[in-house]
Amino acid sequence: MYRILIVEDEEKIAVIMQEMLQKFGYEAVRATQFRDLKNEYMKAQPHLVLLDINLPFYDGYYWCRQIRTVSNVPILFVSARSGEMDQVMAIENGGDDYLCKPFSLEVVLAKVKGALRRAYGEYAAVSSATREIIEYGDLQLHIAKQQLIYGSKTVDLSKNESLLVQCLIENGGYIVGREQLLEALWDDLTFVDDNTLTVNVTRVRKKLEEIGLAHSIETVRGQGYRFEISQQGEDQELARS
Repeated sequence: MYRILIVEDEEKIAVIMQEMLQKFGYEAVRATQFRDLKNEYMKAQPHLVLLDINLPFYDGYYWCRQIRTVSNVPILFVSARSGEMDQVMAIENGGDDYLCKPFSLEVVLAKVKGALRRAYGEYAAVSSATREIIEYGDLQLHIAKQQLIYGSKTVDLSKNESLLVQCLIENGGYIVGREQLLEALWDDLTFVDDNTLTVNVTRVRKKLEEIGLAHSIETVRGQGYRFEISQQGEDQELARS
């Protein structure tokens, strides 16, 4: 079940969107902590965000940039602002799409379905295969070069390390099962077992530590691994650079 975070301070609109999404099988969560929406996002770990622009304390553009420091999750702006510049700013600040109020619930649902399909469904595999660079916050994975770049630091990866990092980044913030990671490393010429996965995770952790991202891979006992870049780690790296 996909989880969707609704960031809308007008309760009536938020409830309408929540009920509509739940009706079609989504887990819809309404944001309440508008002073610290980044923390609320981290707790909710949604697959998609519906984000208003006019919010208390800070606007949606600000929170979109904050979310983009930790995740590439699809973000759809939903706003009463209909000007072209508002839509341009939404995209430039990290948004994926824009819906104007008043909106049709059918259009919202279609946009949500399309964004989820591109991010996690049948279109996601094609997109990943054609990309040269995958980003997660300020971290970049250059697939062809098999390199990780974070700030001013670069580290080379082996083929298996690169495949492992790609799988973790593409599922950033979520638990990735060991079986899924084993499938990412498997090919017709190489036998991959559980011990091989453990060895490669250890190597990737060391590579991440070299570029200032120690402790970014969390072991979730009995389930797998979760990749996240903490704000504290980013601040420390910026202070050193």
